[in-house]
Amino acid sequence: MNQNLFASFNVPMMLGIPLVTLIILFPTMLISSPNKLINNRLSSLQQWLIQLTLKQMMMVHTIKGRTWSLMLMALITFIALNNLLGMTPYAFTPTTQLSMNLAMAIPLWAATVLTGLRFKTKASLAHFLPQGTPMPLIPMLVIIETISLFIQPIALAVRLTANITAGHLLMHLLGDTTLTLLSSYIPSSMITIVITILLIMLELGVALIQAYVFTLLV
Repeated sequence: MNQNLFASFNVPMMLGIPLVTLIILFPTMLISSPNKLINNRLSSLQQWLIQLTLKQMMMVHTIKGRTWSLMLMALITFIALNNLLGMTPYAFTPTTQLSMNLAMAIPLWAATVLTGLRFKTKASLAHFLPQGTPMPLIPMLVIIETISLFIQPIALAVRLTANITAGHLLMHLLGDTTLTLLSSYIPSSMITIVITILLIMLELGVALIQAYVFTLLV
């Protein structure tokens, strides 16, 4: 196992060329397009999962909000596959990079805000000033709500980055501990192996949940 704790978060390079683009595009190759009259089991399972996820996400949206379903479904699939890619041995996780998460959060946040200002101007501006606010507090609350609005994409990106990074660091530390105990005290290493397996199962859930949370909050 690599002794450098943060080496797994470095962007892979080959001949001085970053491979992050190829790594990001790799999970999309795992999705098969249904081009046959009768699908196989993998395609049927894939379509069932997509329909289940789409139904779960669109429950909280209005009729107009459901027009974003294609984009949101592509986003949650992209994030989930990249999160799961990082669970494979010696793999690079693109979603641990704050720059990539900001590149997803900022345009989507801006599109949502601008769409709201265009079609529901009064309702969007009303969020800057809660009803019944005392007159002396109006300037302060407008400033606070404005700052809160601009912090939202940063919070989205940082949440995804922190959760994925923390899980990978924990698995790395437990893996190093297990290898050390295997050479010195085997009974204790069995405990750490069980904890590592449970942590991996937890991280698989976190990888999917964080993709859902990111897409839902966007």
